Amino acid sequence: MNVLSIQSHVAYGHVGNASATFPMQRLGVEVWPIHTVQFSNHTGYGAWRGQVFEAGLIADLVEGIAERGVLPACDAVLSGYMGSHETGEGILGAVARVKAANPAALYACDPVIGDVGRGIFVRPGIPEFMRNRAVPAADIVTPNLFELEYLTDRSLHSLTAVRESIAALHAMGPSAILVTSVLTGETPDDALDLLASSGQGCFRLRTPRLAANVNGLGDAIAALFLVHLARENDIALALQRAGSSVHGLLKRTVEAGSREILIIAAQDEFTSPSQLFPIEQLA
Repeated sequence: MNVLSIQSHVAYGHVGNASATFPMQRLGVEVWPIHTVQFSNHTGYGAWRGQVFEAGLIADLVEGIAERGVLPACDAVLSGYMGSHETGEGILGAVARVKAANPAALYACDPVIGDVGRGIFVRPGIPEFMRNRAVPAADIVTPNLFELEYLTDRSLHSLTAVRESIAALHAMGPSAILVTSVLTGETPDDALDLLASSGQGCFRLRTPRLAANVNGLGDAIAALFLVHLARENDIALALQRAGSSVHGLLKRTVEAGSREILIIAAQDEFTSPSQLFPIEQLA
């Protein structure tokens, strides 16, 4: 399996491609990373150094890959944080190139917009680009609950409302949806839910809720979910494996007291999660 991953990158720590690339490689996937930015560390520290790359670099690098004659072997494109509207257009251009070479290729979009407590944290114009351009072009989307609310313009306080919002998101284009960080009135105080939906049904994974302030988990779970879904074509299994792996990763990060997720130290979680949580199909 070959995945073109177009995301931000950091030299220290694990967000963007620095979070998504290695878990896919650990699962035996060849990853072709294109970095949209190169920073010293993620911006959650409040200070960083580095550069935002011009959007034209994406098309240039994809052209170089195409010249190697390997685009027909690209099975999927994965995108995450988009620093600008122009970067987003460059990513969609890359998706079009890949799909022209391999019509069976998937586009998985992690529509990074914001989160509960932080609100929208991307630049102006990006949320609208995600909703109007990126999500309709995607086969797979992996929003958190806040992003699902924004994308479908709904207030989500119940499981019924979340499922109605997922149906509305399907109607926009994506055939497979993973919703992370789901907390509704039906979620126990000590738990966190993840929901996945496709033509195969709607499924829930419930894990213990862990208190942590780390970055990059969304990038990792989007990558893992893409790989498992593409390989098995079983959305329940993809939810179980990706969700269980990321919970194990976070648990070990919390136990270590680390500010950065332990992508390397906890790498066995990607291939053999220390705990596989049960999947519940929702009626």
